[in-house]
This record gives sequence, C-alpha cells and structure tokens, in this order.
Amino acid sequence: MADGDERVGAFWRELGLPGLIDVHTHFMPERVMAKVWAYFDSAGPLVGRAWPITYRFEEDERLDVLRGFGVRAFTSMVYPHKPGMAQWLNGWAADFASRTPGCLRTATFFPEDGAAEYVHAELADGARVFKAHVQVGGYDPGDALLDPVWGALAEAGVPVVIHCGSGPAPGKHTGPEPIARLLARHPRLRLIIAHMGMPEYADFLDLAQRFPGVYLDTTMSFTDFAERIAPFPRAERGRLMDLGERVLFGSDFPNIPYGYAHALEVLAGLELGEDWLRAVCYGNAARLFGV
Repeated sequence: MADGDERVGAFWRELGLPGLIDVHTHFMPERVMAKVWAYFDSAGPLVGRAWPITYRFEEDERLDVLRGFGVRAFTSMVYPHKPGMAQWLNGWAADFASRTPGCLRTATFFPEDGAAEYVHAELADGARVFKAHVQVGGYDPGDALLDPVWGALAEAGVPVVIHCGSGPAPGKHTGPEPIARLLARHPRLRLIIAHMGMPEYADFLDLAQRFPGVYLDTTMSFTDFAERIAPFPRAERGRLMDLGERVLFGSDFPNIPYGYAHALEVLAGLELGEDWLRAVCYGNAARLFGV
C-alpha cells in the first residue's frame, strides 16, 4: 500500500459524496499488464523517466484496493499498439466488465480493416466507454479507416478517453492539431482528453471551449510527478472553473508512481472550491455515464 491511502475515504466523505468515480483506470489481460509494467520499469522512450508502479498487485487485490478507496465506478482502459489486437482486447474487457461490479464496460479500436464493424458490435453489446491511445498506437486519429468509427461513436454519444497530448513523450500524431481536425469533421464526438492534454493544456482547454462534447480528465495532472516536467499554467486555472462540468477525475491506477490520495489532494490544492471538487470527483462522471 502507499502513503496516504487511509486518507482517500475521508477526502470524499468530507465532501458529502457517496464515493468516487475514476474514469481512467487500467485493467488488462495479465500478460498485457505484465508487458506494460515491464515497459515502465525500463523507462522506455514513451515514458522517458523512472516510473515505479505503486499498486503492483494481482488483479483481485487491485480491485479490492480500488473499492476500498470508495471508487463506485471505473474503467478498464485497454489499447492496442498494432493491428489485430483490438478485438481480442475487447473480448477480454467485455468478460471483465461482466464479472466485475462497478466496471464501466470499456472497448478500444485501431485503424484497420474491420474496425467499423467491431466497434458497431461493441456499441450494440453495451460498451459504455472507449479508449484510444494515439501515442502508443502511433496512428493519426484522422486516418480514413477510423472515419466510420468516429461517426458511429458520435452518433451513439459514447465517450472516448483519448491519450492525444504529447506527454510524457511526443508521438508522430500527438498534439492538439490532429484532434482539432477530427472535431471539425465530427463535432458531436464526446472526447475525454486524457491527462488534460498534458503538456498542451491551454490548447486542449481551447478545444473544450469550442466543442461542447470535449471533456478533460485529471489523470496525473497537478501531481508533483507531472509538475516537474509539465506544470499546469497557473493562468489557466480560471478556465478549469469555467469548464467545471466537463472536468473528470482520473487516476491511471494502478500505473502511478505515487499514492492515490495524492491525485485527489492536488485537486483540492487548486482551491477551486468544494462544489467544483464534488463535480469533478463524482457528479460530472455520474451524469455522463448515468451512474
């Protein structure tokens, strides 16, 4: 366990909340998670720095820890890095959600032949959130193979948590410009910008102000670990209030190099008020996902 874990419950109880909703948590097939952890351990080029995994437990124990924190709903963010992976990951994620109370059924996709068909199938079967990882996948979100995928997701109104900012290391297609082009084509998309678009915070806040379906998750943002390399600009804090209904709490559990409480306490440290905290840590996601 980590320093401060005992403070998590007190955090949301003092706000008068029934618990927390965490829109950015990772549960994956065992061998995939092992490879992800090995990549973090090696400080690979997409990570670029030492990154110890705080909650490196077996799946059942990780679930117990998350529920012990009072997390009422969470995701199982899976993502492919090559063709032919997405459907297999989706099958695993569907089974995981079916046997895991509180898990919002999660799915993913990759620019490949058949993507539109399997995304339609996932939507029909009850997927509630999708994950796209532009950095790891190394693909342009505007790839023609994805156009019918985005169209289906926009029509269904199902959110997509998308890692598209250039942190912790830039990719060929990361940054706000590809997302701006995507939203110009599909303005009704519900995109949840992972990590608040770190480090291009201001640009992604601009997109959220332009497009009502754009949300931002707080994953790793404002933490000591992130602030050392990508500090959130103090001048933009007012816009966090302006967009308060579209900011969602995310943690990156279990793949975080600090305790879970820190991710919450830094939000309180922004001094944006208890109403803002209640919305970010529970209310906004509850409304978005119908929890």
